[in-house]
Amino acid sequence: MAYRPCVGIMLVNRDGKVFVGQRLDNVVEAWQMPQGGIDEGEDAKAAALRELGEETGIGPEHVEIIAKAKDEHFYDLPPELLGKLWGGKYRGQRQYWYLARFLGQDSDVNIQTKHPEFRSWKWAEPETLPELIVPFKRKLYRDILHEFKSLI
Repeated sequence: MAYRPCVGIMLVNRDGKVFVGQRLDNVVEAWQMPQGGIDEGEDAKAAALRELGEETGIGPEHVEIIAKAKDEHFYDLPPELLGKLWGGKYRGQRQYWYLARFLGQDSDVNIQTKHPEFRSWKWAEPETLPELIVPFKRKLYRDILHEFKSLI
């Protein structure tokens, strides 16, 4: 099984806190940064900005891309989810991550989008990110945080 090509975006506000949304499709209190699939022929940066807009309502005019992760990051689905997500075609995701500065106001965030993914959102302290995410993505979040820490 292949890895699904995806992007993620660590959106940081003026106070150095990171945007996280609480997933709608989870019974546990699972939070995550905006992320999603790359469409066929789509540039990774364009996909990151599109996913940010689709999940948060934040337009590109309110975002400044600061950095792109040096390498792709991977995670595997746990055995109980393997074959149940994404049409059963993928074992996990390979993600290109971007760090971006939020230039707007909190009122520019609207998670009630066409296809909502989050039930609520908040600005979180960066060091708390690994504890907020589902266990199978924690190493990835620690790696992203380590790479972007000096730029936050």
